[in-house]
Amino acid sequence: MREKLLNLYKKCGAIREGHFELASGLHSPLYMQSALVLQYPKYAEMLGKLIAEKIRNYAIETIVSPAIGGLFIGYETARALPARMIFVERKSGELSLRRGFEINHDRCAVIEDVVTTGGSLIKTIDIVKSLGAEVVAAGALVDRGSGLEKKIDVPYFPLLEIEVQSYRKSECPMCKEGIAIEKPGSQKIKKAES
Repeated sequence: MREKLLNLYKKCGAIREGHFELASGLHSPLYMQSALVLQYPKYAEMLGKLIAEKIRNYAIETIVSPAIGGLFIGYETARALPARMIFVERKSGELSLRRGFEINHDRCAVIEDVVTTGGSLIKTIDIVKSLGAEVVAAGALVDRGSGLEKKIDVPYFPLLEIEVQSYRKSECPMCKEGIAIEKPGSQKIKKAES
């Protein structure tokens, strides 16, 4: 399964090498852009079904995903279960549940696209719990070596686990070499700061 998923990402041009600033603020020589895979409904549906199979026995009523990366895979996972799908999104830099969504006492799973540190997934779990719902599972398309299973208290199911080195800006060898950095999701490229 691992090779099949890696090949799918490669086929869609969703694995890039270079110097990237990730959403976590960490720097990495490798970036995985799940949106390039999920833009194809047949792949999004297939991947959603794969995650759904891993969490099906948890009697999930609602999938909650952090926007924007988790939207497509969260939706497809919910559709495959079937369950309802809602999302948290950033407002003034903080994730929150908006748009009139309510979760009350639902049994929820949190689904993300790519996990590096697990920050967005953990914050989403915290939001769901603070609203009185129960988080019974979590999943992701790709885990970049986050160690997330040790940071959360629910079963965690990534489809693809891949060890990718990430660096704090102050320790980044690519910054020290002056290699231009790209912040994915943005067209801006800037010169590395030492």
